[in-house]
Amino acid sequence: MRTWLNALIFSIAIIFAALVLAGTWRKTHETKETIRVVGLAEKNFASDNVIWSGSFSHHSMTVQEAYTLLKKDAENIRQYLTSKGVNTKEIVFTSVYSNKDFKYNYDKDGRQTNQIFDGYTLTQSVTIESKEVDKIETISREVTELLNMGIEFTSQEPQYYYSKLAELKLEMLAAAAADARNRAEKIAKNAGGGLGGLRNAAMGIFQITGQNSNEEFSYGGAYNTSSKNKKASITARLEFAID
Repeated sequence: MRTWLNALIFSIAIIFAALVLAGTWRKTHETKETIRVVGLAEKNFASDNVIWSGSFSHHSMTVQEAYTLLKKDAENIRQYLTSKGVNTKEIVFTSVYSNKDFKYNYDKDGRQTNQIFDGYTLTQSVTIESKEVDKIETISREVTELLNMGIEFTSQEPQYYYSKLAELKLEMLAAAAADARNRAEKIAKNAGGGLGGLRNAAMGIFQITGQNSNEEFSYGGAYNTSSKNKKASITARLEFAID
């Protein structure tokens, strides 16, 4: 009698455990519909840092004479820039690059016959990095005044940067996520449902382009440095459950 009763209790326990496990499996494997949305945030801002550079050179039959002339030009350029209000600490001259020059002679068939040494060309560059963006931008346009001083100066286009890029990125990511959630809530409401919990989230590409430009976005993230006034954009991809 006791053996039969024990067997019955054991069987009931197995059946109960199986029902509990089956219910748990259904709950954990229940398929819920989700909604995926992409949020966008954009912001215009102005660069607060500029880097501008230019180069100058001299040619002479001796390297000593070429260097003397180059050194004189460097000092005149330094004085010119400081007269325009540039801080001397922001003016950086590179080391001098030296190159031997040759003249080449050719025969009637266009084949080179010999080369003749034609002196040295020495080149040096100067770079300015400053937070006075407008001032340096103006100087880069007026630098042709150096030609009147007999200095053959080749100016490069200024490059514009923003020092608070990390803070801007976080601010915009939060805005993009809020935009994505707002879109998801509207879609769920229009479909007669409710928005559930967040299932997944991913940040899209952070892009910086020039304002009012037709620059194309890059897969790796565009980063415009040629425009002083820029536009940043970022996307956030969110997935929500639908209640």
